[in-house]
Amino acid sequence: MLIQETEWFKGFVRMADDGYGMGWHECNGGNLSYRIREEEAEVVKESFKNREWKDIGTNVPGLCGEFFLITGSGKFFRNISLMPEDTLGIIEVDSTGSRYRLVWGYVNGAVPTSELITHLMNHQVKKRVTEGRSRVIYHAHPSDIIALSFILPLEDEVFTRELWGIMTECPIVFPKGIGVVPWLVPGSVELGKATAKLMEKYDAAVWAHHGMFATGEDFDHTFGLMHTIEKSAGILIRQMSAGREKLSCITADQFRSLADRYGISLDERFLQ
Repeated sequence: MLIQETEWFKGFVRMADDGYGMGWHECNGGNLSYRIREEEAEVVKESFKNREWKDIGTNVPGLCGEFFLITGSGKFFRNISLMPEDTLGIIEVDSTGSRYRLVWGYVNGAVPTSELITHLMNHQVKKRVTEGRSRVIYHAHPSDIIALSFILPLEDEVFTRELWGIMTECPIVFPKGIGVVPWLVPGSVELGKATAKLMEKYDAAVWAHHGMFATGEDFDHTFGLMHTIEKSAGILIRQMSAGREKLSCITADQFRSLADRYGISLDERFLQ
């Protein structure tokens, strides 16, 4: 079976197109990866061509033998659906968790995204804390959440409470809250470690003055998480721009009632 004919590949490409259509991927901004299921990889292995092993730059023993579909460094999301073999690649992590090799894609000599370290470090965390359910990692540059990182204190509690409070669906979509990473050099081990620490308890994080980082079990839920957070950020900025204080808000008790109705657990530190 051709890789491009699989449902997971089509879902990946559709998500990339949707993100570009939202305006979240200017130039070569953003990156996306998918941890391929063992049975999915098995079906397309005839298409694989093993290249030389390369150092990851960190160690991810929890991902030994795993395959990932991942966007390429310097590649434009607007070209993914047009030139998938040029813009995308499938890599395999070795038996030590310290090296990877290309097995498909990047036909014109490209390499994985510069955020490869961050993707793999966080795939390892999410695989562990979700018992293998989490498979998608998405980084994009939504305008309103970036703007908020210049306005709000860079604190998990503040961002979560403000975003929950501006749109009722938010606590339902991301009941764990949202983390915040201070500005760090893109592509660095430090950024990967800081994000991985937050992914122990959250599914999404703001990268201050840079963008958003979201994880999920599939493409729909991961894209939906990013979309919901960005929409809430946009509404919050509109409210702030009106130049008036809020005349009403969702109270702590109302949040608790919402949690009871939908069977979710909300951390009390976000309700103060």
